[in-house]
Amino acid sequence: MTDIVSNSTPEDKPLIVAGKTYKSRLLVGTGKYKDLAETKAAIEMSGAEIVTVAVRRTNIGQNADEPNLLDVISPDKYTILPNTAGCYTAKDAVRTCKLARELLGGHDLVKLEVLGDQKTLYPNVTETLVAAEELIKDGFKVMVYTTDDPLIAQRLEEMGCVAVMPLGAPIGSGLGIRNPYNIKMILENAKVPILVDAGVGTASDASIAMELGCEGVLMNTAIAAAKDPIRMANAMRLAVESGREAWLAGRMPRKLYASASSPIDGLIL
Repeated sequence: MTDIVSNSTPEDKPLIVAGKTYKSRLLVGTGKYKDLAETKAAIEMSGAEIVTVAVRRTNIGQNADEPNLLDVISPDKYTILPNTAGCYTAKDAVRTCKLARELLGGHDLVKLEVLGDQKTLYPNVTETLVAAEELIKDGFKVMVYTTDDPLIAQRLEEMGCVAVMPLGAPIGSGLGIRNPYNIKMILENAKVPILVDAGVGTASDASIAMELGCEGVLMNTAIAAAKDPIRMANAMRLAVESGREAWLAGRMPRKLYASASSPIDGLIL
């Protein structure tokens, strides 16, 4: 495998999104849990500070007679990140973000995702670009889910997105980081946070994303669909932390042959 490790020593900068600094680099979703109690417990165990919410699928105040997610995931404790999951057009995504802003008292940080079809849930890049431009003009701070195309990632950054979130693999697939080379190319030129979003299946996937130099990882299914979501949330927290530490430390170069741990020079015969 070609080594994709940089020779330079990376700078240990904090995660800053839309001007706010975060200690945790793990972002989590709120879907697919068995109930709100499990949702709350898993999120607390993850240590996440940014929690994303599917506005079209989750009650955050739209339905007064139904359980409200914000009763267990308080905006006073977490940064709530409304997302446009389930939107297949720019028009629907923009409308959903405006609804979230109304429900959350003017909240302007959103996660934009515009999907191409129901089978793959792959990003519709054309509609994503249209929606991002309109939302940014309307004052939203946009974290954007997209493909792992470096040129599209650069374009979204140039438009004014506050974070670019390329997929590791299709949403909910658990396949891990399928194209680390593209992620690395995105990272090389980025001036905004790059966070892997979608495709993580287990702790090693999260570590790989961080070892590449990503500033964070967003996940939902990998935790919620685990046999023990609470324990997996803890595993993901540790994985993100250890992956970040490994990236900062700088891994040894890969070699074709063995290299003795102890030097041969001065060996007593």
